[in-house]
Amino acid sequence: MKIITWNVNGIRAVSKKGFAQFVKDFDPDILCIQETKAHRDQLTAKSISELNRNSYFFSGRRKGYSGVATFTKDKPQSIERGLGIPKFDWEGRVIRTVHKEFDLYNIYFPNGASGKERHDFKQEFLLKLNRHLKMELAAGKSIIVLGDYNVAYMDSDVYDKEALANESGFLPEEREWFQQFLDLGFVDGFRLFNKDVKDKFTWWSYRENARFGNRGWRIDHICVSENLKDRIKSCEILDDIEGSDHCPVVLELS
Repeated sequence: MKIITWNVNGIRAVSKKGFAQFVKDFDPDILCIQETKAHRDQLTAKSISELNRNSYFFSGRRKGYSGVATFTKDKPQSIERGLGIPKFDWEGRVIRTVHKEFDLYNIYFPNGASGKERHDFKQEFLLKLNRHLKMELAAGKSIIVLGDYNVAYMDSDVYDKEALANESGFLPEEREWFQQFLDLGFVDGFRLFNKDVKDKFTWWSYRENARFGNRGWRIDHICVSENLKDRIKSCEILDDIEGSDHCPVVLELS
């Protein structure tokens, strides 16, 4: 089974940059995208139908902002939108699809870079998410959590750890949260196979033309619960795929 996550930075924009061909070429069983920046009624029927998959959207109240969507070959057993917390759900950040062998959370985590209010919002989201996942794991669930985490937790997940030490997404409290998340019983798919690899990133700022010099961050992750760990065949960053300021990440399960 092939699972792909990608922050497309606008589904309408990426649809004009070969998105459908990308889906055809890589043929994922499950495709999760973040930052759709569109409600479903803003998309053409063709842009959805040409992906040849079941589609499930969760958009924020504000059009053109945030949003996640999950596309599947096989219909999930159920779909849940949001965490049940209005202040987060209004932004369209979480869609959970329940499959036969696991529950999959497609998440666009908040960015805390715009000031204290959003930093605190992000921290609350992270803590509430961990609390929720802890209960789900305690119930014996097999879980995949993927998406744009907006957190780089290892030194090698950023291009310059000293220069970025005080930047949102690499703050000590955010890195500590990620470790606590892993300690709940999750495995970072990419690091399972690439423990010491450096200079493999998933996001590059448009403002600085950072992709040209590979001045990036690894903030897009696919993490699985420990009870799925032995089924992971591979996890790769597709950093040659363009169309967004992020690139896709692909994980294969046996």
